[in-house]
Amino acid sequence: MPSWQGKSTGNKLGYSIFITILQKLGVRSAYILLRFVACYYFLFARKSSKYILYYFRQRLGYGYFKSLGALYRNYYAFGQSLIDKIAIMGGGANQFTFDFDGEEHLHKMVSMQKGGLLLSSHVGNWEAAGHLLERLNTRINIVMFDGEHQKIKDYLSSVTGGRNANIIVIKNDLSHIYAIDQALKNNELVCMHADRFVEGNRTMEIDFLGAPAKFPAGPFIIAAQFKVPVCYVFAMKEKTTHYHFYSTGIRTYDYSNKQTAMHTMLQEFKQEMEEKIKLYPVQWYNYYDFWKR
Repeated sequence: MPSWQGKSTGNKLGYSIFITILQKLGVRSAYILLRFVACYYFLFARKSSKYILYYFRQRLGYGYFKSLGALYRNYYAFGQSLIDKIAIMGGGANQFTFDFDGEEHLHKMVSMQKGGLLLSSHVGNWEAAGHLLERLNTRINIVMFDGEHQKIKDYLSSVTGGRNANIIVIKNDLSHIYAIDQALKNNELVCMHADRFVEGNRTMEIDFLGAPAKFPAGPFIIAAQFKVPVCYVFAMKEKTTHYHFYSTGIRTYDYSNKQTAMHTMLQEFKQEMEEKIKLYPVQWYNYYDFWKR
């Protein structure tokens, strides 16, 4: 069955075109070009479109034509999230406005001197908001798969200058576990996506939007192993250049029974994720068979 491979689409030429427009004309001009790119994916990306249409039709209950409209808006929103991330990482945060709902919980987490785990998902654009939380007076480490081709990564690094890029890359040798451990010991915050896994990794199953789905066990294992407080965080786009950041209150668990704690975390995380999906349905960027039908 098809599965997510930990890689994103795109090529160096495509990135360079959008970055040039961003640098010369700003994000709104990049959005104009994006409409044609989104139209291309809407018409020709049949494999990913099949999975998104299933999500809209079967899991959210949309009709056929409403699903097609949502499909185009999903591709367009995904492209905007990439453009916004590059713009913000490149020092263009002044082109955006932000509301922070629950930021006080993250300040409290830092004051606890235990480090903390922020669990997010591919709903919205966490990376964009994550680079703006410098006023927390601690480092935020974003854990991610090494899913970009190396030439594209090098190019992005050259144009953004690597600003605020506190990235921990997930590797087969598990060296990322040691990096996470060290970050938590330094009272830093670690953010992980908890809605995707690579085939072969350990998973946990739960009912999601009305059907059984598998989630990666790794983020919940890390929380239980290092016994750290947890917040569930999301950054959602509400207007053309406006984001709304959400954080739940601090969750602490009885880690004496790790399995029970992990299942409780998964249940709470999926509830938060379902809530955001229903509020912002076109902002879940899930392009593989999430429910493994």
